[in-house]
Amino acid sequence: MTQSHPRISKAVIPAAGLGTRFLPATKATPKEMLPVVDKPAIQYVVEEAVSAGLDDVLMITGRNKRPLEDHFDRNYELESALQKKGDAGRLAKVQESSDLATMHYVRQGDPRGLGHAVLCAAPHVGHEPFAVLLGDDLIDPRDPLLQRMIEVQERHGGSVIALMEVAPEQIHLYGCAAVEATAEGDVVKVTGLVEKPDPADAPSNYAIIGRYVLDPHIFDILRKTEPGRGGEIQLTDALQQLAQDEKVGGPVHGVVFKGRRYDTGDRGDYLRAIVRLACEREDLGPDFRTWLRSYVAEEMQQR
Repeated sequence: MTQSHPRISKAVIPAAGLGTRFLPATKATPKEMLPVVDKPAIQYVVEEAVSAGLDDVLMITGRNKRPLEDHFDRNYELESALQKKGDAGRLAKVQESSDLATMHYVRQGDPRGLGHAVLCAAPHVGHEPFAVLLGDDLIDPRDPLLQRMIEVQERHGGSVIALMEVAPEQIHLYGCAAVEATAEGDVVKVTGLVEKPDPADAPSNYAIIGRYVLDPHIFDILRKTEPGRGGEIQLTDALQQLAQDEKVGGPVHGVVFKGRRYDTGDRGDYLRAIVRLACEREDLGPDFRTWLRSYVAEEMQQR
């Protein structure tokens, strides 16, 4: 009989990175606040957590990240100005971010890697399973990846990671999982993990993308995890221990994602994400697609 496990209610969003790939734009502006069309990237991530039923959100921040807190707070002066103008549409958009979820914040202090950032969430999370969402990966709301991961965790316990097949020559950019098939087509059993392996040494082409549902035993392991690749405490290294010993924290499963994902952590992919999302917007798409076709046609003629 399928065992039932505790319901997940908390989401953790690490957002303490320096955003060096987007300098100089991120010199004074957090990379998570860079707009994807007309919303900051971080709002898409919080909306995803809320749509999966997780309305208790802890954001792991760092220095110069105060704009993140301000974005999800009320701005009474702006709201009053829009109300006086009778601009109900923009007023609703401004209020939307402050009404999304119950937001909490803690500073990481020293940027010691994703594993250390997750460990900073331990006092808030306690002894409950929880979700981790990385802000560089935006998942299309039409492809409910996080809901599916929560379903798998509630049925099997332990931890669940999101996986995506990539070209073998790309696997060195990601954490990589060794897997075994299960009776469910989109679910695999994870038997091992390695952070950014050389393609020749990679156990598969299943890359870890930025969604995790974690058993709280991960905190005990992270406290003892030594710095790994890049001199940082790697979450992948801690998950490797869980995968190897199911008696501590249960098994590790993976959900293989084949939906729409927008990578905003790279400048080129960030621009492509904006174009794709703008093209699909009802208010922007028709005119923008017309212009885009014309622009591409002109470029092709010049070549």
